[in-house]
Amino acid sequence: MKLTVFTDGASRGNPGPASYGFVITNKGKLVYEEGKTLGITTNNVAEYTSVLQSLRYIKENYAKDLPMTVEYFADSKLVVEQLSGRFKVKSPHLREIIIQINILITEVGNVTFNHVPREQNGNADRLANLALDYIS
Repeated sequence: MKLTVFTDGASRGNPGPASYGFVITNKGKLVYEEGKTLGITTNNVAEYTSVLQSLRYIKENYAKDLPMTVEYFADSKLVVEQLSGRFKVKSPHLREIIIQINILITEVGNVTFNHVPREQNGNADRLANLALDYIS
């Protein structure tokens, strides 16, 4: 099985009220989508939390199908490059989230990360912003 995941994080102020959104599809069909608030944090934390929460969802709901292939798309170049191992992680507060993500990656299977322009990440962005609009 192969899943495709689009992720996004949002923060109004940096730090400020923050949220994440992600969309999971299988062969182009919607499997699951989620958008939730995070309280006050940075945009980078929101971006990484989106990846973390989507991996948790996959592990919990597809345990019988693991290992599997999961292809991620994000409009955060930092997230894509750090999780692909091409950029070093310098921020101590992001390291803990990334450690959790890397553990889940090994449990899920073959996970790749790809950068897309913001215009191609509309559904995940919409979910993150809807969550923020809800608390405003």
